[in-house]
Amino acid sequence: MTKKRRDKGEGSVYRRKDGRCVGEYEDANGKRRYVSGKTKAEVRAKLRKLLADRDEGFAYDSENLTVGNYLDKWLDALEESVRARTWRRHEEVVRLHLKPTLGGTKLDKLNALQVQNTYSHKLNGGLSARSVEIIHVTLHKALKPPRPPKREITPLTQQQRPELLETARNDELYALWVLACTTGMRNGELLAIQWRDIDLEAGTLQVKRTVFGGKVSPPTTASGRRTIRLSKLAIAALRQHRTMATERQTSEWVFSSQAGTPISVHNLHNRSWKPLLERAGLPAGTRMHDLRHSAATLLLSKGVAIKVISEMLGHADVSTTLSIYAHVLPDMQSIAADAADQALG
Repeated sequence: MTKKRRDKGEGSVYRRKDGRCVGEYEDANGKRRYVSGKTKAEVRAKLRKLLADRDEGFAYDSENLTVGNYLDKWLDALEESVRARTWRRHEEVVRLHLKPTLGGTKLDKLNALQVQNTYSHKLNGGLSARSVEIIHVTLHKALKPPRPPKREITPLTQQQRPELLETARNDELYALWVLACTTGMRNGELLAIQWRDIDLEAGTLQVKRTVFGGKVSPPTTASGRRTIRLSKLAIAALRQHRTMATERQTSEWVFSSQAGTPISVHNLHNRSWKPLLERAGLPAGTRMHDLRHSAATLLLSKGVAIKVISEMLGHADVSTTLSIYAHVLPDMQSIAADAADQALG
């Protein structure tokens, strides 16, 4: 079996005669660059970071670039993405404060002590704490890599949701898919449900924990710990699941493996979700997490209050829900108009 060759510029690692490991790659300008380390694993990690930075478009020649040169390039790139007033403020900070003190430093040699000394020098020179804070904000923003664009959410359509659940009706995890589509719970929360968390008579489910990589932990925020009102469909599915689970084995986990432990997300995705998508004829790229988005958009389309949906999803703040599902809100104006007609017509 022949070993697959790396693409040109992808990077290679080798060991020198002196035992030092070296990584070789091409920068954004096609120039050959080298990094070194004690082990091949260390060098590969450095290469992955450098290649990722290069492909994201913010790689730079750190060996020759000074802080001043870099800040000039940053200002040029920033000008088209912020308001003129904001850009002028950053330009002023760079020109008057950062370049005179740090501009001559090589970018890859800049360290926290140098930055702190610059702040102290400014304060001792009579600059106010607020002015030094503005300098810090500008420098931090300049050195921080840009965030990658958010992945566009792709909830199931009104036709796809029932098709998915109908296909899953005879699946042993049918109740899990119903809960995902109707409650918007996260994958780790679904797999961490215990029978004591559910009150089928009251029609409620308490979210108390999450599981990932076999580790069970409490919700990361206070809003993550919540009580969800279950739909009639979910209650019926859970009753059926409890009957089936009791016949098979006894476990405190609602969705358990044969060993009686929580199902791993990895196994759920590969052994259940992907085959279910294929049987239902849905796009192979549909994620399990998209069921959470599907639940939220369904409720929004039915006119449910955004605060109620936010609490149901376990968001820390309504603003989080609004930022994710803002694209659904314009369609709700017709619902508001219909409601006004019904109330006043």
